[in-house]
Order: sequence, then structure tokens, then C-alpha cells
Amino acid sequence: MTKPSESPVPDARGRSDGRPALRGLARDLLTLEWNPLPRMSRPRWLAWLPHAVVGYAAVVSCALTVMQLEDHYEVSGGPVVALALLTGASIVLGMFRPLAGWWLGLVTAALIAWTIHDRVGQGQSWPWTPAGAFTFAPLILLAALRVPPRVTVGVVGVSVLCSGLAEAVFRPPGSQSLVAGVALLFGFVGVLGYALRATRLARGKLVEQESLTAEERARRTLLEERSRIARELHDVVAHHMSVISIQAQVAPHLVENPSEELKENLAGIRENALEALTELRRVLGVLRSEQPDDPQAPQHPQPTLAELDSLVDNVRVAGLHVTTEIAGIRRPLTPGVELTAYRIVQEALSNCLRHAPGSRVEVGIAYGPRDLHLCVANSAPTRRAAPSPGAGHGLLGMRERAGMLGGELAAGPLPDGGYEVTAVLPMDPRVSPGGSASETMRDS
Repeated sequence: MTKPSESPVPDARGRSDGRPALRGLARDLLTLEWNPLPRMSRPRWLAWLPHAVVGYAAVVSCALTVMQLEDHYEVSGGPVVALALLTGASIVLGMFRPLAGWWLGLVTAALIAWTIHDRVGQGQSWPWTPAGAFTFAPLILLAALRVPPRVTVGVVGVSVLCSGLAEAVFRPPGSQSLVAGVALLFGFVGVLGYALRATRLARGKLVEQESLTAEERARRTLLEERSRIARELHDVVAHHMSVISIQAQVAPHLVENPSEELKENLAGIRENALEALTELRRVLGVLRSEQPDDPQAPQHPQPTLAELDSLVDNVRVAGLHVTTEIAGIRRPLTPGVELTAYRIVQEALSNCLRHAPGSRVEVGIAYGPRDLHLCVANSAPTRRAAPSPGAGHGLLGMRERAGMLGGELAAGPLPDGGYEVTAVLPMDPRVSPGGSASETMRDS
């Protein structure tokens, strides 16, 4: 029962499938929207070259139209000037409204064919003048550069169809047929425009993809650096939580006859510290398991500024002339500030090794009453730097570390060709503006 009722459905649908497509194509051909000719992206000084070429083609088309009508078909006076101006205007219009320019060119070609119809001699071409198809071809090219492929097929098809119908119905006796040559010319121009359009779109997609890739790489680098900072901070926090737990356990033995309330409070402090320490170790294990082979994963006590001398010695062995200067009273800082300061100096020196081989580097550390000032400056390199493999964390990681504590970091070239990195870190991140340090610790 189902088969007889289903058989006519595909036939009816098949007969109606072509009609919406044709209506859509006709609607697209009549869409005279603003679609200016794009400029060249590279080189920039030739950005307007396509527009200049089209303008030159419009002037040449005007001149050719005048020469063809006057010399070959003996048409003179106002009609020649009007038809030549229409020919050039259609090309200029095609730079901004490609389909509108094409329609104007098609109407102009029809007017030219009607004007020379009674003046065609033996062996002369019609409906196109010898140069008429070549002055019309830029309109097809301008359309093909900016409309979808199916619209380009419609433009070429309508142009060839109109030529064929005019020649079949109104062809003057003894005139020469150009339908085959016109079809080949228009088809070639349409394919050329389609290829150029596809190349331009592909290049645009490639540039867009490169931009997205660069953004994704920067985002991934930022996340990797934040993960690295989080791993290091977890070690610092875990150490302090362990100290709190031990102090809470020992505190009752340091007081004679401690009250039960004091014992309970200290026991609660120790219990909470142990629970927090357990959670910290669990999270730290997850962070380390994400990159178990990462040599930068902290499996040992984190460095401090006390190890600055050994860091500088290693850099000197690598070939840089490094001098250090410490101002103010050198004193131990909170673990987060110590670690951040060490990492910033370490990264700045690594950048000097990679990008400024043979340069002289000055490392300055100033202990202020509230802030720690860092400065790493290098002179111009004495030899060319080797290509750096891949994208490092560099300035991104240093800014993340400084911002984590509520500090600031600046970097930029020096007038003598060198480079300088400066940072200001608060001694007590808990009172830094914006609450960056506290938020980071809480998020960690």
C-alpha cells in the first residue's frame, strides 16, 4: 500500500527542484547591492592598483568605442559620444556595484548593436563590434571577482545567450558571426575572475586562521605559565600550612595548665590546617600529573634571591658579562615575593642569552621600605642571535608573576640598542592594591 503512494512524490519534487534555484539565481542577478572592489593587501603602496587599472580600462573602452563606431560603421555625432560614455561609465560603476555595472554594460551593448544594425557591411561583425566584446569582458571579470560562482555562471550565461539570440533573430545579411569567440572569451574571463576570487578568499581565511592560531598560542602560553606559577605557590602555601599544623599541636605544651577551650581551639586549628594541607597536596598532584616530564615542575624547594649569585655565575659561564648591584638593606621576604623576584631575574637573563649574545648585562635589586625594585638591562648584542625554537613564555610570564602580587613590570628597548626589564614588587602582597595576591592565593 505504501509503494504506489510514494512513487509520485519524488517526481513532483524533482520537477519543482529547479524552479526555486532559477528564481534564486534571477534574484541574485537583480541584486544591485554595493560591493566595492577590494584593495590589494600587499604591498600596501600598491593598494589602489586594481582601481587604477579599472579606471584605465574605462578610458580605453571609451576610446575604442568611438574609434569602432566612427571608422568601421561610420556613425558620428552625439550618439557616438553618448555610447562611449555609457561604456566607460558601466566599467566605473562595476568597481562599486558589479551587477549594476554589468547590466548597464549589457544595455549599452544592445544600444550599440541597434545603432549599427543598418550600417553593417559585408563581413562586418554584429551584434558586437570587433572590440566590443573586449570592452564588455572587464564587466564580467569585475562581477566574477565579487559574486558567488553560480552568479558568475549566470552572468556569463546571460551574456552569451543574449548575443546568440540577437544574432539568431536580428542578424543583418552578410554580417560575420562572433558567437563562438564571444562565448570563449566570456567563459575564460569568468573562470579567471572565479580563480582570483577563490585565491583572495583563501588568503583571507589563511590570515584569519593565522591570527586565531597566534591568539590561541598566546592563550595557551598564558595558561601554561599560570599553571606553573600555581604549582610553585602550592608548595609555598603547603609549607606554611604544615608549620601552622605543627605550631597548633605544640602550642598547648608551651602553656601551663591550658584551658579546655584553648585546647579545643588549637585542635580545631590543627585539624583545619591538616585538611587544607591534604587538599593542597591533592591539587598539587593533579597539576604535576598534567606534565609529569616537565623539567620545570617543582619537585624541590623553590629558589629565593639568596641563590641569585649562583644564577648569575651560571649565566656568566654561558658567555654573558653580568654585574650585580644591590641597594638597601638585604633581608628575607615572604616566599611568594622571593620566588617571583627570582623567576623574573631568571627569565630576563635567559632572554639576554637568547636574544643578546655577547652583551653586557646589569642586574640591580633595591630593597625599599615597602617595595622591591628589580632591573635587568643589557647592552646591544655583539653578534647575531641564533633563531629561537618556538614561542617561550618570556614577558608574558614575568607580567603574570608581577601582577599576581599586585606589582608592575615594564620592558622595552634602550636607545643604544639594548633592552631593559624593570619590576616593582610590594614587600607585603596582602596590602597590594586591587587584591591581586589574595585573589591568586584563593584561586590557587
